[in-house]
Amino acid sequence: MSFPAIMVLLVAITGLIWLIDKLFWAPRRDNDAKEPVVVEYARSFFPIILLVLVIRSFIAEPFRIPSSSMVPTLHIGDFILVNKFSYGIRLPVLNTKIFDTGEPQRGDVVVFRYPVKKHKDDPDIDYIKRVVGLPGDKVGYFNKTIYINGKPVAQDPREKPKSMINIAAPGSELRAEQLGEHNHLILVEPGIKRVEGETVVPEGHYFVMGDNRDNSNDSRYWGTVPEENLVGKAFLVWMSWDWNEGGIVWNRLGKSIE
Repeated sequence: MSFPAIMVLLVAITGLIWLIDKLFWAPRRDNDAKEPVVVEYARSFFPIILLVLVIRSFIAEPFRIPSSSMVPTLHIGDFILVNKFSYGIRLPVLNTKIFDTGEPQRGDVVVFRYPVKKHKDDPDIDYIKRVVGLPGDKVGYFNKTIYINGKPVAQDPREKPKSMINIAAPGSELRAEQLGEHNHLILVEPGIKRVEGETVVPEGHYFVMGDNRDNSNDSRYWGTVPEENLVGKAFLVWMSWDWNEGGIVWNRLGKSIE
């Protein structure tokens, strides 16, 4: 059972117990009678669980970066916040959009449910990538360069800082790239040959790629992301933990995600 489903279930159970007590049990208790423990817990936890559910479902949700596919923008051990209302308000568990608030823009870093399932009952897996192609775009990837509707996306070489020695593959190159309003850094490995080709993004879908271009499992391999799979827009690193050193990476705390 997913975390949102557990939260909805807990809200329903604690709220129901509290309501039943308010309507039926409490009026029959003596004034000096002690409140049942189950009612006390339900009354105490119901507003807390409800608040957490509302915040996670409609405002912001925490997410941990599990892989290096978004290096150098995001590192393994980064804990980020995802804006849940950037692309529409959705009901928890059902994922049904009830209010439209916007659409992904080119260059946005988005969290989404992995669109490929071998079985319908497989659990949802959250991925994070950058939006490269919008509905109707013709997206190509050749010689480490993105082509959008036939036009190459320019890249400018950058010097790799010493801080990237442990997180970037040997021989990789750091480059700056502009997608929409987002100017960001990417990593490429000139000696590595990856999937190349061209595709037209279907309506209601998005073509996504990782910033660590030669170490990312993305739309080049499994296709586009349906709009209904979007979870939200990543916007802030609120904590970062270096698993090698076993400590907090202080200079990444509060870093906005471009």
